[in-house]
Amino acid sequence: MSQSQPQPQPQPQSKSKSEQWQWENATAGAAAGFATVAAMHPLDVVRTRFQVNDGRLSTLPSYKNTAHAIFTIARLEGLRGLYAGFNPAVIGSTVSWGLYFFFYDRAKQRHSKNKEGKLNPGLHLASAAEAGALVCLCTNPIWLVKTRLQLQTPLHQTQPYSGLYDALRTIMREEGWSALYRGIIPGPFLVSHGAIQFTANEELRKGIIDLKSKDRKKDSESDDKLLQRPSSDGIPRYMDSWHVVKETARFEGVQGFYKGITPNLLKNVPAASITFIVYENVLKLLKMARRKD
Repeated sequence: MSQSQPQPQPQPQSKSKSEQWQWENATAGAAAGFATVAAMHPLDVVRTRFQVNDGRLSTLPSYKNTAHAIFTIARLEGLRGLYAGFNPAVIGSTVSWGLYFFFYDRAKQRHSKNKEGKLNPGLHLASAAEAGALVCLCTNPIWLVKTRLQLQTPLHQTQPYSGLYDALRTIMREEGWSALYRGIIPGPFLVSHGAIQFTANEELRKGIIDLKSKDRKKDSESDDKLLQRPSSDGIPRYMDSWHVVKETARFEGVQGFYKGITPNLLKNVPAASITFIVYENVLKLLKMARRKD
């Protein structure tokens, strides 16, 4: 009796393609993150300094507006000042966007199992929010270090940290591991803007693709962080998230919650464009290279 061998190849092949697609998303996302932070970092420095300056710290200079801040930092601190905290920002953004697109794609695949591959806006929103929350957990220490490095100015008598590694080592030695996760509580709430952004991108992109061709379909996919404002001796002034809200309202009023909004808007609008343009083009190049192989 002859035994015919079944064909087990298609399933592993499909799985391999799926895994390859996820890593292509992660790679394209990492490239997009690097490009975005490299282009927009000076505005991120300005935004951070505006947000933490409540007028009670002598170690932070005062700026009249965004343009004045950029020119003042450039004049007093040079290019190095405009790119303060650049190393952790590049690492954080590259890792964050790489992980974000990876987690986002995984979540979409999981949600689409019983939806015949089609996701409604609600599931796109859930996938993006899930990815954002996971990224917050993974990258909070990097953003905390970036923020502290951005707040080092010539007005400091001594520079608390000499760089990324020194900052991590000093924080863990003097404040403990838990200090690296300060600001983590509001972090997941802050990913809502990214979730909305990704949902809008998905729906608009889907509409454009449907208009061009009914048969073709394809998937595509801050920190802003709660800022720990250090006192003059470097010890964080705030106990927790609610304490930040109360103290800001008490000393700065409603306008205190909107400090840095101008550089933030100037940064986020082009940053979103850069992120998606770089992501889509890198992903296209990776797919072309895969087809050639």
